[in-house]
Amino acid sequence: MAAAVRRLIALTVTADAPPEVLAGAADRAHALADQLESHVPEPGDEPTARYANRTVEPHEVERLASAMPFDVIIGSCNPLALPIDIEFDPPRALGSAVFTAPYEGAPGCVHGAVLAGAFDIMLTAANVVAGGAGPTVRLTIRYLKPTRVHEPCHFESWVTSLDDRRTHSAGRLIQGGIVTVEAEGEFVNMERARIASMHRRGASAQDGAGSPDAVPDAPTGR
Repeated sequence: MAAAVRRLIALTVTADAPPEVLAGAADRAHALADQLESHVPEPGDEPTARYANRTVEPHEVERLASAMPFDVIIGSCNPLALPIDIEFDPPRALGSAVFTAPYEGAPGCVHGAVLAGAFDIMLTAANVVAGGAGPTVRLTIRYLKPTRVHEPCHFESWVTSLDDRRTHSAGRLIQGGIVTVEAEGEFVNMERARIASMHRRGASAQDGAGSPDAVPDAPTGR
C-alpha cells in the first residue's frame, strides 16, 4: 500500500491531467481514506508503537529500516519516506538515493529540508555502527552546491567522537564527483529502553526530566 501511495504522490506533482480527471481521482482518494479511517487503533496501539522496542546491531544494516518501518525518513511502510538505501561499511555508513519530483524545492533541485532529513538518518546510521545511537540534539547543514533531482546521490557518514553522554558525527553528499552538502550532528547517548519509551505520552515528564543526562529542549530528531 505504501508503494501505491508513493506512486500517487509522484503523479500528484507530475501528471498534467484535466480538472475533471483530478476531481474524480480526489473523490476516489477520499473514499479510500474513509474506508481506512475506520481501522485506526486507539492511541498507544498504533503500528508505530509495536516497533518501539526494536534495536539494531552494527552488523545488521538490513534491520535499520525494518526496525523503524513507519519512520518518516526511512520507513518502508511510510509513503513519505525518502528513497535512501543504506549500507554499513565500518566505520562508515554509506547511502545512495535518486530524489525525484516530489522532493524538489527550487526548480531542478532537491529541497534543503529533504537533504537535512536524509543526513539525520545517515548520521544516525554512522552512530549505529559505532554503538552510539540516540536522539538528535543538533544538526548543522552546509549547502555547498545545488543537489539535482533525478541524479544519483552518494552519502558518506562517520563518527568523529563518542563518550558516555554524546556522539558527534559528520557526513557529506557527493553528486557527479562533487561534494554538494556537508553535515555535522550531535546526538544523546541513551539506553535503548529509554529511547523505546519516548513514544509514550508523558515520557519526557516521567523519564529523566531534570536528570543530569536529560535531553535539553526535547530534541525532535532521531
